[in-house]
Amino acid sequence: MTLQQLRYAIEIASSGSMNEAAKKLFVSQPSLSNAIKELETELGITIFERTNRGISISVEGIEFLGYARQIIEQTELMENRYTGKKRSPLYFSVTTQHYAFAVDAFVTLMNQSEVQEYNFSLRETQTYEIIEDVRTLRSDLGILYINESNYKLMNKLFSDGNLKFTPLFNTVPHVYLRDSHPLAHKESICLEDIHSFPYVTFEQGQNNSLHFSEEMLSFTGTDKHIKVTDRATLSHLLLGTDCYTVGTGILASELDGDGMLTIPFDSEEVFTVGWIAHKDRKASPIASAYIDLLNDLVARKSFEFNQFLL
Repeated sequence: MTLQQLRYAIEIASSGSMNEAAKKLFVSQPSLSNAIKELETELGITIFERTNRGISISVEGIEFLGYARQIIEQTELMENRYTGKKRSPLYFSVTTQHYAFAVDAFVTLMNQSEVQEYNFSLRETQTYEIIEDVRTLRSDLGILYINESNYKLMNKLFSDGNLKFTPLFNTVPHVYLRDSHPLAHKESICLEDIHSFPYVTFEQGQNNSLHFSEEMLSFTGTDKHIKVTDRATLSHLLLGTDCYTVGTGILASELDGDGMLTIPFDSEEVFTVGWIAHKDRKASPIASAYIDLLNDLVARKSFEFNQFLL
């Protein structure tokens, strides 16, 4: 087993594709594949399961990659300390539901980073894919919410994936709409108020169930329903029409744009927004710094907007 083989395996897991990893590593795909096969044969495990659809990380592979990352990180620290060798780029990846505050913290992380070279990734995507990204070590952290309705399913997925959920804050549902919306004057909103307006939600693909819904409330009787896949489209719809959506109540005005309001929805349900990480993977300094920024930002936004956050 060599350090090069470990680096190869880590890059394949990060890229999610043997071909993409080969391009980034500047090696041929057959050479990369042979190196991994030799590593698997030596260790007596299957790291990557190969199918017609591509590759996926095996259960043994997830455990192996956790150790591999630790070895490479420590090796690079030693090389940097004793040989003056330039350290490899700093890697950090976050997968999240469509939260502006997660992007805001990411921007701050970039601005505060003093490293000369890094490879960061921020992915806003569907709920199930967030769990998969962290489970397969494609991402260091995942950001999503749990509540009484999805608690059992989400915790089973966390347990099966060897993931740990850490709360960031609790919140009640808030309705997002433009400041010129007919309901903008209300202090709280109930179902009867919004029933006639278009409801915008994020598409969840094949895992389109209430348990994976990104919106904190499901209005099954809504006559007008629009599904979108990205936050920019949602923001344009909210600012340009009388559409609404439901979320945490935390806005980042620099990212969401001026003219947006959040109004508490008349509900007793409480939702917990937090982050997930792999239990076998110790948080890197850059991941810990990002988590600290999330906590600081949430505390600041809750004060600025006087939201009900527990």
